[in-house]
Amino acid sequence: MSTQSSPQAPGQAAGQTASLHYGDGEFAVLSAGAFVRCAVSGAAIPLTALRYWSVERQEAYAGPGEYLAAAGR
Repeated sequence: MSTQSSPQAPGQAAGQTASLHYGDGEFAVLSAGAFVRCAVSGAAIPLTALRYWSVERQEAYAGPGEYLAAAGR
């Protein structure tokens, strides 16, 4: 889990899903996009709003509830 995010690259298509590598406190964009999908709910998460993810599982979460739900799997 983290509370930091990286800025979204300019010129990204609004409907394009990004591919990320999740690290401790930051993430790296592997392929450009405007959002990622929550691993629990499937909700689109804009990169500028991404705050929760698992380094071990390499998954993004829409919020703390989804993070806790994934941790209990």
